[in-house]
Amino acid sequence: MGSGSILNEVIKAAGVLAEKYDVAADVWSVTSYNQLRRDALAAERWNMLHPKAEPRRPYVTEQFAGAGEVIVAASDYLKALPDSIAKWLPTPLVSLGTDGFGRSESREALRDFFEVDHRYVAAAALWGLARAGRIEPALAKQAVDDFCIDLEKADPLYA
Repeated sequence: MGSGSILNEVIKAAGVLAEKYDVAADVWSVTSYNQLRRDALAAERWNMLHPKAEPRRPYVTEQFAGAGEVIVAASDYLKALPDSIAKWLPTPLVSLGTDGFGRSESREALRDFFEVDHRYVAAAALWGLARAGRIEPALAKQAVDDFCIDLEKADPLYA
């Protein structure tokens, strides 16, 4: 899932995953995490107040019903924003976001600093698949090496 200008990085990551790692990925554009959360909360409230009725399912739950083993959400905002809908998703969510304070001269450098560019999106997807037992962890590690991700880079949350 991608929102705002990061959607372009998510699209690029999906291409890299397909071409280089033979991993298919669907790309979803999220226009409002807040609206998805409000809809899910409304469904929960309705279900609580109508325990004998057929339960309502949140829109986000319906849309991701056939999702694979992992969902990655990349945002130009805090990770907490995509995390706010995680409980209504059918599989674990890996959130990437711009927590902290950026000190970068370009958008590319900022996205690298916050680990939200296409390399990190693809690496997160492969890590999630490895964690789910769908690929060997060695492939996820290979991607980190292929993308020249600095293993000693400071965590942007604390940098």
